[in-house]
Amino acid sequence: MVTPQQTRRPDALTLEVVELIGEVVARYYEDYEEAAADHTLTGAQARLLSLLSLEPLPMRKLAQRLKCEPSNVTGIVDRLESRGLVERRPDPADRRVKVAAATDEGRRVARGLRESLRFAREPLAGLSEEERLVLRGLLARMLHGGVG
Repeated sequence: MVTPQQTRRPDALTLEVVELIGEVVARYYEDYEEAAADHTLTGAQARLLSLLSLEPLPMRKLAQRLKCEPSNVTGIVDRLESRGLVERRPDPADRRVKVAAATDEGRRVARGLRESLRFAREPLAGLSEEERLVLRGLLARMLHGGVG
């Protein structure tokens, strides 16, 4: 059953917030692509490397996180592996499965990527710590079950 709240159009403030979120996301991705290029990486390679710098992951899980086909992930891992940034190893939980993992050099490059993001240094860093804590809390509530 559809409730009246589900069919009601968003109010002007909600639409403005959605538009601002879209602009923030676009700016973040633009900055991320530039940071990746500075490290001679594509945006997809940089995102994959950043994920792997946190933990080794199987190809299927990488594909899910990057929202792409596993065959695309294989090509990205191949290119990063040829540069010594990523390696394939057996999954400790199931030796039949291979996981991709960042090498020491890959973790160093991923750290450099994060540190070179202007978006983190400029507008976000321009907020006070209290403002960043509030923003983090609001974004987490939006992502994990809605506001309420």
